[in-house]
Amino acid sequence: MSGLSRREFLEYASVAVLGIGLGRGLTGYDPAAGSSDRTGRLIGDGSTADTGPQPHQPVPERLEPGQTPPQFVVFSWDGAANLDTGLFPRFRSLAAEYGAAMTFFLSGIYALPSEHRMLYAPPRHPVGASDIEFLSTAEVVATMSEVRAAWLDGHEIGTHFNGHFCGDDGVALWTPADWADEIAQAKRFVQTWKTTTGLTGRPDVAPLPFDYERELIGGRTPCLQGQEGLLPTAAALGWKYDASSPGGVQVWPDQRLGLWNFPLQAVPFPDAPAGKARHALAMDYNIMYKQTNGDTDGDPGMYPTWRAQARDAYLAGFERAYTTNRAPLFIGNHFEQWNGGIYMDAIEEALGRIAEQPDVRLVSFRQLVAWLEAQDPATLARLRTLSPGQPPPDGWRAFLAP
Repeated sequence: MSGLSRREFLEYASVAVLGIGLGRGLTGYDPAAGSSDRTGRLIGDGSTADTGPQPHQPVPERLEPGQTPPQFVVFSWDGAANLDTGLFPRFRSLAAEYGAAMTFFLSGIYALPSEHRMLYAPPRHPVGASDIEFLSTAEVVATMSEVRAAWLDGHEIGTHFNGHFCGDDGVALWTPADWADEIAQAKRFVQTWKTTTGLTGRPDVAPLPFDYERELIGGRTPCLQGQEGLLPTAAALGWKYDASSPGGVQVWPDQRLGLWNFPLQAVPFPDAPAGKARHALAMDYNIMYKQTNGDTDGDPGMYPTWRAQARDAYLAGFERAYTTNRAPLFIGNHFEQWNGGIYMDAIEEALGRIAEQPDVRLVSFRQLVAWLEAQDPATLARLRTLSPGQPPPDGWRAFLAP
């Protein structure tokens, strides 16, 4: 699924036109853990299993009075299919190299082979419909294997929901009841992937090592639309966060209906083409749209320039926060080889440069939630008074004094 499919053209088009522990991310990180043998208590048809606490999760620490906050950076991935591009294992390996955790927003239908597409009854659309492509049985099995390894590495498995419906008849129209139906189906497809791939009863095929009812605490909606309808349902389900707001500024997050609001943020983009805003949402598709109006097969002569622009936009957003208010930075991605794969290269280079800086924490959204909830609410309220690019007036020691 390289190149511009209908699902990716629709994705984010609407917005385009508009410390923890020690070390950099995870404590006690063991890159071999992804292949460890953890079967645990099988759930349902054996597609998932309760294997106990997730490995490599840092212990959240409360800031001491006057302590400088860590710089949190969350790299997340929408869709998270394991296809023949090899991008899922590539970035799992990169995360292991730097001791990072990430969030993978799994599309539920990526656990449902195309031959069983009629099991999906999307809200307000015909049965079997989807604006993203269903996977083959082999691709589903490969994706579930990579999701299993990612969780054992310490990464979070969130949801990108199912059919990716955007625009005038898309998820922006959905009610809380529609979202409840969509979420229930997304979970069911993940919880029954062995049945739909014909692998039930195969002990040689490992289950996903988590109970998805407990693992799933947040997601990102298609095209960053529909959050208003989603939040009441997410709150009722006991979710902890939502990452669906577009165009947020780099400030410390607050809560809506009891959920942490983690918007996709606007970062500086000083080399924007004429007539384009000098900022971009911190996501590969949006940066590409700014450069090429959505052309995924542009002029190869421009690839070095576009790659450097994407990398520098991420780094500019990082520097703005790191040197001032230390607000968490959220960067979104897709496993796609647009314009020769330059956006994947840009992410790899940006992550490496960010990870080299002191006091940086490369974490998942789940881990960021754990840290936020361990803090004194008065401290978080104080942090939220800092505007984008605003350092504490008299330094951190005075700003966060008792």
